[in-house]
Amino acid sequence: MTPAEIQARVHEGVPLAALFGIEVVSAGEGVAVLRLPPAPLLLRPGNTLSGPAIMGLCDVAIWAAFLTATGGDDNARTQHLAVTFLKPAGPGPLLAEARIVRRGARVVYADVWLRAEGAEAPCGHCTSTWVVVA
Repeated sequence: MTPAEIQARVHEGVPLAALFGIEVVSAGEGVAVLRLPPAPLLLRPGNTLSGPAIMGLCDVAIWAAFLTATGGDDNARTQHLAVTFLKPAGPGPLLAEARIVRRGARVVYADVWLRAEGAEAPCGHCTSTWVVVA
């Protein structure tokens, strides 16, 4: 799937991702980079992105990486998602670099590194397990 195809699928499947303006920057076998553009709706006090916006970006980024690994098959759902906030993300834009670490018959393990666009140091790290349902 191309980044544009994945983005269309993500926006259709998770309308909140479209509302947030999440963009699929790049995608390859089991990896995807997504971008969350700046938006006042997504900020919390302190002029930084809110935790729910960041966690939503992580979950969608993992789904995008999963779609690249399965050729578009959507047979897994989030079982567990944990985000470690290393420092404030700032007001955006934010990049999420997702990768499928291990894809078993019943469980998929993935992680996401988060960076403010233009920054080298990460502002967060996410780990997640997904369960295959079909």
